[in-house]
Amino acid sequence: MNRFFKKIFESTGAKKLLYAFIGIFTYPGINLFNRIEIEGMEKLHALPKKNVLFVSNHQTYFADVITFIHIFCAARWGRKKSLGIPYYLLWPFTAIKYVAAATTMNSSFISKLFTLAGAITVKRAWNQQSGEKIVGLEMGETRTIAQALQNNWVITFPQGTTTAFAPGRKGTAFIISHYQPIVVPIVIDGFSEAFSKSGLKMKKWNSKLTVRFKDPMQFDYTQSTETILQQVMQAIEQVK
Repeated sequence: MNRFFKKIFESTGAKKLLYAFIGIFTYPGINLFNRIEIEGMEKLHALPKKNVLFVSNHQTYFADVITFIHIFCAARWGRKKSLGIPYYLLWPFTAIKYVAAATTMNSSFISKLFTLAGAITVKRAWNQQSGEKIVGLEMGETRTIAQALQNNWVITFPQGTTTAFAPGRKGTAFIISHYQPIVVPIVIDGFSEAFSKSGLKMKKWNSKLTVRFKDPMQFDYTQSTETILQQVMQAIEQVK
């Protein structure tokens, strides 16, 4: 999607309206038809409004990210343990970006709409349909993520896939090593049981969704990207 159009969209306040619309539409599936338990939500209050990189395991294309947005917005309104009544949608916190595969975000009208909610689109390391292989992130994509960190919270999924225990990708470690953001690990569970992988259709009602925010990580930036990536994968509990 055109970057100029996205900047105009964000600067006019239209992004807040989009967050409110998406939030109203998705809140019942997250906190009414299912049960969400949030651990460590109070830790978000101590974070600055920028240069924070959230790293998480991945279970669905959209439900994970949308849940994080709900939690971030609620936390900025003072919530510490739960979403509560979604009054935070009256003026949502929108300094949020998330890293997503370009092929996924261009696949449908809904996904293109979600792109406006803050997607940083990158190429997949493996595209099953085309057979295309890419090792790590392209430098332009890395710079785009670094620029987003200057004014936002950024969500990324180091595995780049919804397959549990898949290996992490070095692009995440490169960003951590070179730009040194505050890195907050998140561990989620229950989303693959409750929601379809590629949409927001509910598969099972009354599922337990868990989101655990851990303490910010500490790194020795003189270590290799391989070592940093291993630490990240351990933090998000994706190492067998």
